[in-house]
Amino acid sequence: MIYIVEDDRNIRELERYALQNSGFEADAFENASGFFAACDKITPELVLLDIMLPNEDGLSILRRLRDSSKWNSIPVIMVTAKDTEIDKVKGLDLGADDYITKPFGIMELISRVKALLRRVQIIENKSTFQYNNIILNDEKRTVTADGSNIELTYKEYELLKLLLMNKGIVLSRNKIMEHVWGFDYEGESRTVDMHVKTLRQKLGESGKAVKTVRNVGYKIGD
Repeated sequence: MIYIVEDDRNIRELERYALQNSGFEADAFENASGFFAACDKITPELVLLDIMLPNEDGLSILRRLRDSSKWNSIPVIMVTAKDTEIDKVKGLDLGADDYITKPFGIMELISRVKALLRRVQIIENKSTFQYNNIILNDEKRTVTADGSNIELTYKEYELLKLLLMNKGIVLSRNKIMEHVWGFDYEGESRTVDMHVKTLRQKLGESGKAVKTVRNVGYKIGD
């Protein structure tokens, strides 16, 4: 089941028709209250989420999803008329998996939905990742370093998990963007660098394990 949150009736119905015509089950809502009421009954496989909504905007809805232990892993594609860099960064940093700007083609929308669903279907059976004193428990979504609990944002957590899953392997900024932010967000290597910086700070002494490989990217471990 795919949920659409969109206040424009024409766009909402167009998205729903396109998804259903492509073989997906889909339901649509014009505001946050209807959407969350439906989530309480059936957890969706993916959400198409507009930013500009009445009463509660899409970024607030996304924040609530990512702060919820029940819904924080639901894939989200932001669908919006806003195309400024700051809006993209806000959505991605809050945990959006992809971003599509209106007006968009139906074929592009369906392609992005299928691609994201393929990515989330790749299930990693291992639930605990460790390097020295850094321990990430993916089942509980907790991180400890030197025995202390570390509070990470959604993207910081996904970044650390990716590095731990590839211990000793250098990951380029583009690859990190693709895996953590959902696609190659060209020109936004600064976003990766800033997240690495805050991740190191939060990990304290253990943050030294996250190494910079000049002109390439980052890795954890030797």
